[in-house]
Amino acid sequence: MNYIIREIEPKDNLKIATVIRNVFEELDAPKAGTAYADPHLNTLFEVYQAENEIYFIVEMDGNILGGCGVGNLVEAEFKICELQKMYLAKEARGKGIAKELMQKCLTFAKQAGYDKCYIETLPFMKNAQKLYVKSGFTYIDGPMGATGHNACDVFMIKDL
Repeated sequence: MNYIIREIEPKDNLKIATVIRNVFEELDAPKAGTAYADPHLNTLFEVYQAENEIYFIVEMDGNILGGCGVGNLVEAEFKICELQKMYLAKEARGKGIAKELMQKCLTFAKQAGYDKCYIETLPFMKNAQKLYVKSGFTYIDGPMGATGHNACDVFMIKDL
């Protein structure tokens, strides 16, 4: 599969929002209390402008296939970031793209000065959890920070 991973651009906003929403619909995942309902989902370029935040896009032949970002975990210590909005379209899954995308995010997070990376997910997203565990994330008992994603009840963290 011939794809590139690059930083988000303003023209990507609605395309990545559509990919994310499509994944939720495909998986019949809860919409309230998840990334699906985030008020800033249509403006991710603008959201990830701080020097310690980034969002990467997966693109192939001009089509957006997914993305993932790193941002400061709200209401947590500065040195803890959150892996955010990691979603891939069906045709991009199972090809190692998610692993590469996440590694770019984690490398950025470490260079940005974060000590730990936190993630929340849904219980039935087993393949994502397997990837997180293989990448060094461990399960924790409860949520950290204030993500607003109260439907997510699987919590993980990784030392960077």
